[in-house]
Amino acid sequence: MVNKPDSNQARAKRHARVRAKISGTPECPRLCVFRSAKHIYAQVIDDVNGVTLASASTLSKDFEGYGGNKDAARKVGKLVAEAAAKKGIKDVVFDRGGYVYHGRIQELADGAREGGLNF
Repeated sequence: MVNKPDSNQARAKRHARVRAKISGTPECPRLCVFRSAKHIYAQVIDDVNGVTLASASTLSKDFEGYGGNKDAARKVGKLVAEAAAKKGIKDVVFDRGGYVYHGRIQELADGAREGGLNF
């Protein structure tokens, strides 16, 4: 019998470790990322007040195309940066959500930087 480790449970543990160290404030909110096989989601969160300030995903109405590749992740990064800029947010703390900073997560971060966010 093969005991395969639960990768989502391991990711959740890594995310909990990251969240113990970082949190978003009204001056410098947290850019949180979640990815699934078909989609990617990003939120700008103020943890002090418990409020989502801006968000974007591949499920947004203004997004076209397949959501599970690096091009889509870069577009979502730009979309969330636009939404944050409308609210006057320039500086954020990046929360990779327990994922490795590689591939789609890195592309989303690069897209957000291109859109004007600093982290």
